[in-house]
Amino acid sequence: MSDYIWVGLDVHVESITAAVLEGESQEAEVIKLSGDLHKVRRLMRRLSKKGPVRCCYEASGAGFVLHRRLKKDGFHCEVIAPSLIPRKPGDRRKCDRLDAVMLARLYRSGHLTPVHVPDEWQEAVRQLIRLRCSYQWQSKATKNRIYGVLKTHGYIYREGKKLWTRKHRIWLAKLRKELEGPLATVIAAELEHLEYLEMQRGALDDEIDRYAQQPPYRGSVEALCCLRGVKTLTAMTLLSEIGDIQRFLSPRALMAYSGLVPTERSSGEKERKGPITKAGNSHARRILVEAAWNNRHRAGADLIVNRRRQGQPAEVLAIAIKAQHRLSKRFHHLDQKKHRNKVVVAVAREFCGFIWAMMKAAPLCRDAA
Repeated sequence: MSDYIWVGLDVHVESITAAVLEGESQEAEVIKLSGDLHKVRRLMRRLSKKGPVRCCYEASGAGFVLHRRLKKDGFHCEVIAPSLIPRKPGDRRKCDRLDAVMLARLYRSGHLTPVHVPDEWQEAVRQLIRLRCSYQWQSKATKNRIYGVLKTHGYIYREGKKLWTRKHRIWLAKLRKELEGPLATVIAAELEHLEYLEMQRGALDDEIDRYAQQPPYRGSVEALCCLRGVKTLTAMTLLSEIGDIQRFLSPRALMAYSGLVPTERSSGEKERKGPITKAGNSHARRILVEAAWNNRHRAGADLIVNRRRQGQPAEVLAIAIKAQHRLSKRFHHLDQKKHRNKVVVAVAREFCGFIWAMMKAAPLCRDAA
């Protein structure tokens, strides 16, 4: 280890600060660079003449461009999880130079946790799915604004029990023609904005479906859709957010990555557990909780799910059927003594284990087929 050169990088768009530790040296050489990645590459080539280089930087808005560029040049570079960096409680000083030196020292001592870096294709698909979710949230916010404005002015829909049905939209179109003045302008603008968002969301859904039917996603998507509560969008979200399932050695590792495990402060014979950690990937956690709600219905014959299961390998079907009965039973057992929200989270945590097993089995079943 004394032969290595350890480099901590504090990366920003306009500047990069590098702290260099050679071997067991305690004094770091701090180098200020511009945001040009070519200068970082030249620095690494210069340092590599003295010995093997190990560098790292925190995951941030800078993305993984620097990591990919250095890896392509043959250098060892890792992206560090910011939330898992050890910090001294009494340390009140923070600047680019100190951050880079701290990264270099902790990286040399082995106290940093790297994050998984997706390839460019997986990251692009992930951004596509997150954009679709963003349009969904904006559509919901627009609907709430329309409802709030109309309610404030005394226009309340009473012709049905649910909003945003076909009947409700016909009522809105009729009301839009009757309104006058500034209120008519507000409602017209909001409805046009909602129509645009829903049109864009539909176009993104078609695009996601197209990628789901192509390699490398098709086999895994078809396998995951055998599970209750999982369709194409849910399957693609899980695949893009989780990435390579082989990096999770057990279902518990995937549960921790999704932030679905409870916090704990136990000591001796006292065991204290609290709410879930909410650490890791929030997008995967959200989609798992949404899928877990489907288990509030009793496990039984489901025509749509059975159609999706046709032609799938026996190993995949066995996991899907076991999950359907196990999770439904678990949901109704916990629902008798706990709050519904806690029940859903507990079922989502267990559902995460079946996702792990399904993603492990899917590539093997495709190869066997």
